[in-house]
Amino acid sequence: MTANIFREKYGPYALVAGAAVGLGAEYASQIAAQGLDLVLLDRDAEALRATADALQAAHAVTVHALTVDLARADLVDSIRPIVADVEIGLLVYNAALGTVAPFLELTPAHVDAMLAVNCRAPLRLVHALAPAMCARRRGGVIIMSSMSGSIGSAQLAVYAATKAFDLVFADALWAELRPHGVDVLAVQPGSTRTPGWLSSQPSGPGAVAMPAMEPGEVVREALAALGTQPHVVAGELNRQAAALFARMPRREAIELLSGITSTLVRNDR
Repeated sequence: MTANIFREKYGPYALVAGAAVGLGAEYASQIAAQGLDLVLLDRDAEALRATADALQAAHAVTVHALTVDLARADLVDSIRPIVADVEIGLLVYNAALGTVAPFLELTPAHVDAMLAVNCRAPLRLVHALAPAMCARRRGGVIIMSSMSGSIGSAQLAVYAATKAFDLVFADALWAELRPHGVDVLAVQPGSTRTPGWLSSQPSGPGAVAMPAMEPGEVVREALAALGTQPHVVAGELNRQAAALFARMPRREAIELLSGITSTLVRNDR
């Protein structure tokens, strides 16, 4: 898809939630390279400002950087003063609390925050922004799920469950919004070299580095898939692994994955 067609279909503005670092910052960069202006949301004010400044300098686009906690119940109202005055043609929901920890040791407050950021926020943003896209009969929604959302495993009970929610939510949106000219894509990345992923990786003597994709690779595949299919697993090796797990008995798949995820570093503290 050429930059002109991309702008016509998904412009003039894209909103990227969870945009300060990692995959979100990469989405913002690649979308800005297509000539779209941006509304960026994140709770990390310093990193968000740095990303916004870099994008404006590199691509000469307009960037509205809003520091906001995506867990807040009034999220849509809190950003309305900005989004009410711009035409959002593309929503990318990348934000997530990627907590690694035993389920019974998570606090209720932390579980609620994960549900709010990973499930409620994308639902509310789509509900707020998609009607105008449907009325214009053009637009796009990208929701970041995870390969962990296909099969539960140790230390990822809540995170994986929220990513399963995101996957099924995006599937349904694809079916409902497609007749109105709005493209929806669920993206399932595997291990990706982001700050969140790095925080969960074992280190020190004897630690084995897991293979990981770079954020740029994941985002390029996602943007290429938008408008062509409802779902993409990023990376050929990840697609092969997903196919293998799908053929395995459920118990064996859970045990195999849990053997890997049980070695991850707890990152909720």
